[in-house]
Formats: sequence, structure tokens, C-alpha cells
Amino acid sequence: MQRRRLGQGLEVSAQGLGCMGMSEFYGVGDDAESIATIHEALELGVNFLDTADMYGPFTNERLVGRAIAERRDEVVLATKFGNQRGEDGSYLGVNGRPEYVIAACDASLARLGVEHIDLYYQHRVDRTVPIEETWGAMASLVAAGKVRHLGISEASPTTLERAHAVHPVTAIQSEYSLWTRDPEDGVLDTCRRLGIGFVAYSPLGRGFLTDESANRDAADERDFRKNHPRFVGENRDANLALVARLESIAAGKGVTVAQLALAWVLSRGEDVVPIPGTKRRKWLRENVAASEIILGAEEISALEAAVPRDAVAGERYHERGMSTLNG
Repeated sequence: MQRRRLGQGLEVSAQGLGCMGMSEFYGVGDDAESIATIHEALELGVNFLDTADMYGPFTNERLVGRAIAERRDEVVLATKFGNQRGEDGSYLGVNGRPEYVIAACDASLARLGVEHIDLYYQHRVDRTVPIEETWGAMASLVAAGKVRHLGISEASPTTLERAHAVHPVTAIQSEYSLWTRDPEDGVLDTCRRLGIGFVAYSPLGRGFLTDESANRDAADERDFRKNHPRFVGENRDANLALVARLESIAAGKGVTVAQLALAWVLSRGEDVVPIPGTKRRKWLRENVAASEIILGAEEISALEAAVPRDAVAGERYHERGMSTLNG
């Protein structure tokens, strides 16, 4: 596995591993298989692990902590705060208050069982708190040695610049894939101007950009895609037609749709690091193999023509989720 450099010199594997689905949102989890998946990721050279306090809630950090307990030095560990949830799973809103930043970090350190977090993200921007106040508290965590690098998720270019003025931003994490191209509307340009890395979550469109997309009707009731705007009704049918185009291109290249979609994200630049999520070793191996695929300019153009930005049907989230984006 090759390495890529985010901002502030943070070097990570060219692909990371998103751990969210191991604990919530994608149906029933299997802790033993999830831990085995994390261990195999490390053996394959994937050292960049991504979690958040809200996943579970709280259980995903504990799971990742158990998995890396004897292998901390091998891991670049990222987690997030800001999407506040209760112990009962309730959603309490977005919280960027300085006192909450400190408390959330201490709680994450305890659950993960580590002395420091390598990359600590503000998961969503709290529009009721000036970003300078939130980032002042985050900067204090770096000064205290609890955190090595700071990041932000789903922020606008203006917010990114304001945060960066308080403390250098190492990475922004936002959704980016063939069917979600929003970062191309200013965020990527801002990152490159300021020397900030870009971490792409859901690079496989939450599993839609795979050979398994046609089977999504069988998803577990606890799988949030059952009611996701892009996975239901006429939107689903329209999006499956786009995947069919990718299937044709993938077959001609002798790869899977997922590998093709990941290779496209990897082609976006050496400062772009996708973090495909999986809870099974089978899919991990398929994803890792995508790092060996080199796409030529004509192939990239063909992929973008097959999935035009304006052809994707449905919003990225339901209304509540959409309201927290581009903060």
C-alpha cells in the first residue's frame, strides 16, 4: 500500500478504512469479524482508521480501541466529535461549544484506550458557535498533547479558511465519489491553496457503486439505506442505470465496479485519500486491490461521462442531514 500526505506532513496509507458500519447504520455487526478486518487492513498496509464518537453511539470507538490495543504504533487514528448523541442513541444536535470539545475528546481517548488521537475532526459545523471558538478549544487539545492534528468535516470553503486561520487544518473529510462531486465546487481548490489534505468518505456511494447494488432491496431493517433518498423508488432505478454503465466499463477492464469507483477517487490527486468502509475482510481485499489500478485520461473521461453529476437522482441525506452540510 502506497502512502499519501495530508496537510501538515501527516502521512497515511493511500486508502483508509472507515469503521462506522462495523457498529451501526449498515445492519447487524459482527465484532469478531470487524476486528479481524481491522487486523487484516493493518497487515495489508492500510494504517489509517476512521471512527467517531457518534457511531454506535460510542461503541465503535470501543471496538476500534480493542482492535488496536496491541498495535497502536501501527495506526494513524482518526475520530470525530460534534454530532452529539445520548447513551440511548438519541440525536441531541450539533455541538461545537468549547467546553464540549474538551469533554468529548477526553471521552474518546478513554473509549479508544489511547493517550493521543492522531487526527481529530469537527464532525459537523455548529452554526450557533463561531468557528474560531470551536477551533480555539481544538487547538488547546493539540497544545495539551491529546491530539496531534486537526480536521473538519463537510465545511464550506469560507469556514475552512476561518478554521485554518486559528490552527492549521490537516484534512477536511467530506463525501466524494463518482456520484457525489460537491467538493469540486470550491472545497478542493481551497484545500490545495492552503495545503490541506482531502479525505473522501463514502467513495463507493454507501455501497451503491458496487456489483451488489442491485441486491439492495434485501438490506437489513437496521440498514439506513432502506430509506435513503438515492436508494428508493424512481431514484434507485435511475441510479441503477448509471451503475449499469459502470459495469460495462469495469468488465472491459477486468475489475469490479467498486474497484473502478475507488480508482477514480484515487486518481483525483495525491492529496486525496478515500476511506471506504467495510466490516468484512472479503470487501477489504477487493478495495485494497483498487490501489493498483491506473486510469488513463480517456478512461477517467469515460467514467465521468457514464455518471454525469446532474444525472444522479436524490439528495445525499434526508432533510435533517442535508441541513448540517456545507457549514
